[in-house]
Amino acid sequence: MLRSTYEGQVCSVARALEVVGERWTLLIVRDALQGVTRFDGFLARLPIARNVLSDRLSGLVGHGVLERVQYQERPRRFEYRLTAMGRELISVVVALMEWGDRHLSGEAGPPRVAEHADCGGHVGARLVCEDCAAAVSPAEVTTRASA
Repeated sequence: MLRSTYEGQVCSVARALEVVGERWTLLIVRDALQGVTRFDGFLARLPIARNVLSDRLSGLVGHGVLERVQYQERPRRFEYRLTAMGRELISVVVALMEWGDRHLSGEAGPPRVAEHADCGGHVGARLVCEDCAAAVSPAEVTTRASA
């Protein structure tokens, strides 16, 4: 969805940004995760031009993040539902939300909180080692080229 490509780069971050890296796109995903499914619902929540919203929704459908499902025959109307791939973006949205809360939140504090639907407990993004199950701080993470 970005206006440039990452030709020659073998990078999962660059590939992900091609799908959700444009600012409106991630805000559409955020709203979909909050239950918005219809074009007019997205339009009411976002100060976005209709043509831009239409383009971004089409891109998310094309990449498999959303599916377009007809909900009315006459006139034909559609809604946009998150796919399993799209629902997985909750971890990205929560991580960005927490980062924004930590570094950019005003005196009023965070505008939203993430909670566990079953018990109401706080849900946060964490780095956890898959081998030893230890919580890992950002300073303890390194990356390397895969085999």
